[in-house]
Amino acid sequence: MKSAEEIMNMLEAFDLTGSLRDAGELAGVSHHTVARYVAARDAGALSDRAAARVQLIDEFLPKIEEWVERSAGKVRADVAHDKLVALGFTGSERTTRRAVAVVKRDFRFGRVRVHRPWVTEPGMWLQYDFGDGPVIDGARTTLFVAWLAWSRFRVVLAIRDKTSPSVMAALDVTMRRIGGAPTYVLTDNEKTVTVEHVAGIAVRNPAMVAFARHYGLTLHTCVPVDPASKGGSESSVKIAKADLVPKDTNLLEAYASFADLEEACEVFCAQVNARVHRVTRRAPQEMLAEERARLHPVPVDPHTLAFGLTRVVGAKTPMVTFEAGQYSVPHELLGETVWVRVHGRGADEQVIIVHVGATGPLEVARHARATPGSPQMLDAHFPPAPPGALGRVPSARTVAEAAFLSLGDGARVWLAEAAAVGTTKMRVKMAQAVELAKLFTPAEVDWALGHAAVHARFAEADLASILDHHHTATAAGPVNQASEDRSLTQGTAGWAALGSSAFGPFTEPDLFEVAP
Repeated sequence: MKSAEEIMNMLEAFDLTGSLRDAGELAGVSHHTVARYVAARDAGALSDRAAARVQLIDEFLPKIEEWVERSAGKVRADVAHDKLVALGFTGSERTTRRAVAVVKRDFRFGRVRVHRPWVTEPGMWLQYDFGDGPVIDGARTTLFVAWLAWSRFRVVLAIRDKTSPSVMAALDVTMRRIGGAPTYVLTDNEKTVTVEHVAGIAVRNPAMVAFARHYGLTLHTCVPVDPASKGGSESSVKIAKADLVPKDTNLLEAYASFADLEEACEVFCAQVNARVHRVTRRAPQEMLAEERARLHPVPVDPHTLAFGLTRVVGAKTPMVTFEAGQYSVPHELLGETVWVRVHGRGADEQVIIVHVGATGPLEVARHARATPGSPQMLDAHFPPAPPGALGRVPSARTVAEAAFLSLGDGARVWLAEAAAVGTTKMRVKMAQAVELAKLFTPAEVDWALGHAAVHARFAEADLASILDHHHTATAAGPVNQASEDRSLTQGTAGWAALGSSAFGPFTEPDLFEVAP
């Protein structure tokens, strides 16, 4: 087989000399070779390919095609060579490998899926998919990835799972972030969207249908096990996982909390949406500004399904039960319907309770996770507690009781303390206190009652005794009282004179001297 340069040299020599023999001498080949290539050029069949020749593998090609067909193109060349040797093939394994490669190439070519570029209109299509997020505090997380087809704008959110409240809340956040609702939404056949397939037709989840109707969306799902039908979101998920999920390849550190993952998702979206896209040659956020004009307005209030599961507040106790735990709500919501969902993972996990009133949805409570038997409550959710066994205060019910309690706080303290120790004839002693208030001032009687309560003096004459002593001490003037820097205890200064001449000689017999 001659090279392209040798062929051109032969043809150039023939054009120069017009003789086959002279051209052969100039090109260093036989004149028959020159004649063959000149004839091929004149016939328009000049080619640098070698002429087909009969090979040993030719008679075994049907068998190789059968094996490739039965194995769906997965049969190995070494296995095929061993089978061919058993059938009498005497060629080399290299020949077998070449033949198997050609047959596999033809097999794939006849079955390859041809993709046509998807040219979308602004505001028409939104795709979303899910990816496995990082593990935080031993709990798995999920990445919600939405992709606006025309502008290539991406929204990545961290959610705790793929349940309906989480997915619908993520969709609501996505539409508010892009500034509108598209016409169509394309996704997988998750249970939140497709309940089952009947004769190949997807049966929609009624809850998702109601959610889509609220936002003016039309739901579409791809063919099962066919990720190529929504390649935009599939590629976005791969990129998001590569940049957000800690692996050995990206050297990311583990997230300390769910809030850190949410912050990382926001930073990632800001970066990819500000970067020039390789297809459109424009930044997605720049194209989104144009696409917003084609998007539908998002309702002011989200659909209630995005708030979570419905619960009814107790008629007398402002508590709701959610996943084996109890949570308090403001007592003004007794008997009302609220929506409960969970946000976050691990230590950041929170239970959010929303109430939809006349002014729209409002978050009324946010609690940490409760455990069975240990409810989560806030004191602000309950009205002031009525006085119980420990909080009872005196309240007059008769004229005599009102007259006694009107003396002051001392009377109230005396009544509580006297009742606690089981004092007898309390009504008689209360009447005596009112009578004493006529002899003394009400303030003095109230002061005496307070001191009697403090010192547990509840006998019949104790109050009069305290008043007499107090009145006498007040009339006599100030009395000596001990203080922090002065004591009434007798000092030892007088002992200093003992043994001095002022007292005379002191001898031991004097101790036993008896007076006559």
